[in-house]
Amino acid sequence: MSSLKLVAFDAEDLAVVSAHLEEATLSRTDMVWQKTAQRFVLVARRRDRENAAAPQHLTGLHFERVTRVRTLGLPPDEAAPLKLMGIAFTATDDPAGEISLLFDGGVAMRLNVECLEAQMADLADVETP
Repeated sequence: MSSLKLVAFDAEDLAVVSAHLEEATLSRTDMVWQKTAQRFVLVARRRDRENAAAPQHLTGLHFERVTRVRTLGLPPDEAAPLKLMGIAFTATDDPAGEISLLFDGGVAMRLNVECLEAQMADLADVETP
């Protein structure tokens, strides 16, 4: 397994993370906001952009200093598949801002953060169904 690990502390860093997670799949049960710890965590299956023949990667992503999470259009079925289309950061009161997780079909999540601090890491290879 070739393991990818990335950190993001600004919008440019997050754009790189977003590119690697574009079209990754997950469900609502693969995401959790740990309110007390101010951490938002997700695990998704992503394709390797550089090697299409490689197995998918089970990849973890977490954001720190999350003070609020809002959702739009999440399906009621917690196991329904979601396809992540992009992640973006918008500064509101620098260094604070909003992280937008945009999914296929108009589904979105917005995370309010004190500052942008994210880490992404491949956890394992998974065979495609």
